[in-house]
Amino acid sequence: MSFSFSLSGGDPTTERLVLRRWSASEIAAVVGDVRLAHWAEDFPAEGDRVIAGVIGGQSGEADEAGEYGHRLIVERASGLTVGSISLLWPPSEGALEVGYGIVASRRGRGYASEATRALVEFGLSSSDVHTVYADVELANPASVRVLEKAGLRRWSEDATTARFRATASDLFQA
Repeated sequence: MSFSFSLSGGDPTTERLVLRRWSASEIAAVVGDVRLAHWAEDFPAEGDRVIAGVIGGQSGEADEAGEYGHRLIVERASGLTVGSISLLWPPSEGALEVGYGIVASRRGRGYASEATRALVEFGLSSSDVHTVYADVELANPASVRVLEKAGLRRWSEDATTARFRATASDLFQA
């Protein structure tokens, strides 16, 4: 599968997904346990609730990371929100961590890899960033595969955790 993205209104967009910023009303709905019509039936998952609480607590309205921060994963075909993905801003010595989650009803479709690849490329477009990384438990082989398919390279591991990273040269050589 080919992964490429474009920017549509400032949002990374792939063939099947739009990675758009959370709105204040979506943050409030997740935190307040209110369902919105444009969500997949099993959104939000627990990780989405955590992220909404974090970004809602930062400013009450919007993600302080601005254009590079937390995003919802929206399925273009249906318009439904099916997960979330984040670049944990600000960069530390030029490096950003990426984290993601897709609701159970949409897993196995390649959405996590597609969204991760697009957001990693987007993050690497910042002049403040030279590396995007993720740590994953080895007990979670599906997430290991997501990172491999998204073009991140395993650079170290210990008994429980694999560490992946990507630089612009890594992604654009693939």
